[in-house]
Amino acid sequence: MNSYYRRLKRNRETTITTLAKLFDFSTVAFSKRKLSSYTDGTEGYTYDEFRHKCLDLSHRMSRFGIKAGDKVAILSQNMPNWTVALFSTVPFGRVSVPILPDSSESEVTNILTHSNTKVLFVSQRYLPKVSPECREKLTLIFDIETLELIKKDEAAFTCEGWVKEPQPDDLAAIIYTSGTSGKAKGVMLSHRNFCQNIVEAYHAQKAGKKDRWLSILPMSHTYELTLAVLYPLYVGACVFYLHKPPTPSVLMKAMKEVRPTIMCSVPLIIEKVYKSNVAPTIEHSRILTWMKENMPWLLYKLVGRRLKKSFGGKLKFFGVGGSKLDSTVEAFLKKAGFPYAIGYGLTETAPLITNACVGKTAVGSIGVPAWGIEVKLQNVNPQTGEGEIVVRGDNVMLGYYKDPERTLSVITDDGWFRTHDLASVDSKGRYFIKGRLGNMIVGPSGENIYPEEIEEVINGAEGVNESLVVERDGKLVALVKFDESFINWDQAKEDKFFDDLNAKKQALLDYVNKHVSKQSKIGDVEAMKDDFEKTATHKIRRFKYNETDKKE
Repeated sequence: MNSYYRRLKRNRETTITTLAKLFDFSTVAFSKRKLSSYTDGTEGYTYDEFRHKCLDLSHRMSRFGIKAGDKVAILSQNMPNWTVALFSTVPFGRVSVPILPDSSESEVTNILTHSNTKVLFVSQRYLPKVSPECREKLTLIFDIETLELIKKDEAAFTCEGWVKEPQPDDLAAIIYTSGTSGKAKGVMLSHRNFCQNIVEAYHAQKAGKKDRWLSILPMSHTYELTLAVLYPLYVGACVFYLHKPPTPSVLMKAMKEVRPTIMCSVPLIIEKVYKSNVAPTIEHSRILTWMKENMPWLLYKLVGRRLKKSFGGKLKFFGVGGSKLDSTVEAFLKKAGFPYAIGYGLTETAPLITNACVGKTAVGSIGVPAWGIEVKLQNVNPQTGEGEIVVRGDNVMLGYYKDPERTLSVITDDGWFRTHDLASVDSKGRYFIKGRLGNMIVGPSGENIYPEEIEEVINGAEGVNESLVVERDGKLVALVKFDESFINWDQAKEDKFFDDLNAKKQALLDYVNKHVSKQSKIGDVEAMKDDFEKTATHKIRRFKYNETDKKE
């Protein structure tokens, strides 16, 4: 490593302001080190191999006229080549469009169409989600597993795909938080947004070239993208990927093979470990039960040590983000000395807003403002101390793609982003989320679910007049007012009526779940006999139906 890169390494907080500079720095400064691999040691790249593969792919795209500003989508499971697809795109001024693997075919169509994507990197397992119409419009389609072309538009071969060095405020990626029914919502994130988050992560948890990441969340999710794709590059670390979905047995084997030092997770994973393994073990053991009542400190020490060993024994940072961690589980992790940390943020902030670092957590808290970010509560209720979290800083998105009206509704003239999350803050500056101001629902893996878009699908089904989607006991429930001609409530006393009603509810459930993404699937349909309560402008009074204890 020459003197230039040594100086760059010392001053990278201020000098790495784009993903192009990150790419150039990391692939030279750490050229001989391993960047990526599957957990069994197969495939993957050194930083130098990665550099040359990305340059080669960029040149191939340029020969087909794919220039700076053009959109390049990625639809794939986690793998080393996912990062290759990203960095053959963004360092050269092109724009990446990551797509969640769980997206439905209609969502994939909406995203590719709305973003005007010209190139697609796709794995074979998700290729069927790309409609023939979309394939026809694309200039290039790469098989991400082999990096060979599935489709190329020979007419586009012009060698005029001029690239450029991106600037900090240039668009780097459009990440769609929802795309159902054509209501695509593309978050525009700049190079500055991502680089700010990398530095935030570095201040929250120092990492180095000897650290080992285990990647288990979708790389197309901003949380994983920033903290487990970009941050490892910043420090010259290696990221390991799974060949199969992260089931408990697959994860346990991977932990043993990799012995990771850093992982990013969602509450669901650690909650399952606690509720299906830790808690039953304690309850079914007379010795551990006695220890819990008489020597709890020893119990937590013993169980905590065993838990850390099950994660490979080298874990120093287990990041939990995306949604709220169960307070009982968090209390246990804290007492057991498990190295967990809490992060809070949104796709619109790329994503970090606050963090509670290892050893500095407080049960139920999302922590303090991340490094370099301004956070405050707006419109605080003097009685409860609760207000909306608003944030300002270099992490705030450029806006929503092709949607200036929606952008103006969430970003104030002086740069504050409205999160729509209601929270309080204690005397130590720690924030505690209380609920949501709007109706957006956060799924079990941290995804944003917009009920209006699911309702649009429901309302397009046969026999439906109006609908409302609410969350109850952790699942989505559709409250549906069927057309009078479809359901005749005057026949409610007849046995056949309920058989018919149940059949129609099941048919609606099946229909909706075929047209929405995995995280937007509804768990139940409730038929409404009476009309919904509405405002003077004929909008349903949504808050009237959000009680979790309502039953059909």
